[in-house]
Amino acid sequence: MNQIKKIVQSKQMVTFAWIIGLVAVWEIIASYVEKTKRTPDNVLPHLYQIVESVFSPDLVNGSQTAIQIVLSNAGITLFRAAIGFVIGTAIGFLLALLMNMFTAAEKIAFPYLMIIQMIPILGMAPIVLAITKDIDTSRIVIAAILTFYPVATNTLAGFKSVEKEKHELMYSLAARKRDIYKKLLIPSCMPYFFTGLKISAPMAITASILVDTLQGGGGLGCMLSQSLKHAMTIYVFWQIVFVGAIIGILSYALMTLLERLVSPNKKAKR
Repeated sequence: MNQIKKIVQSKQMVTFAWIIGLVAVWEIIASYVEKTKRTPDNVLPHLYQIVESVFSPDLVNGSQTAIQIVLSNAGITLFRAAIGFVIGTAIGFLLALLMNMFTAAEKIAFPYLMIIQMIPILGMAPIVLAITKDIDTSRIVIAAILTFYPVATNTLAGFKSVEKEKHELMYSLAARKRDIYKKLLIPSCMPYFFTGLKISAPMAITASILVDTLQGGGGLGCMLSQSLKHAMTIYVFWQIVFVGAIIGILSYALMTLLERLVSPNKKAKR
């Protein structure tokens, strides 16, 4: 009995129940839409129709199927997001290091970090484009901006979480500042650093897709916009939605895997 209770209350069963519930709600709404005599293809198709469209050999734009269009543009979006993510991660970590080393730097930089974070992505995109004057560069910059804030703030929190007694122990051993960071502070902040990565990785991808909808020039967001305008089948839209969600989940899972490889026995304090 206890074994059955554990299985029912496990995370896997809870996740499975949520998935079944979402599928049921989706199908109920899709059936209702179908009965309104509107074309389901243009509103909310059934899930089996979306799955069929993935394997359909029909050409959507004359040379590519729906899934080929989605995957080719996903590569473009992922490439831009990945570059921005790497740049933002490096800047965020170095900024956190600088703010922890110099109190004045923290007091000067932190308010600007908050201001940048409060600017909506859709409002930021035209500003960045006007400055960079290049669509691809602006997307990379925006992905980097959305990445470095979570990384910087979480890493800084990791530095500050180290107990005072550990600092005093290192000083009593006549450790140099470089050694304190190398052997104490940086290893201690790793769980917090990866928390920032797990937050920012899906955000970088989401930002890239959203900016694509505004600026065109290829990418998932551009195809998303075109499919909503009926320039191509609505199945492209739904495939992009699911592919985008899968990529976001996988990016989070990848950061979790990297965290386990780098610091398998440490967890951030909550």
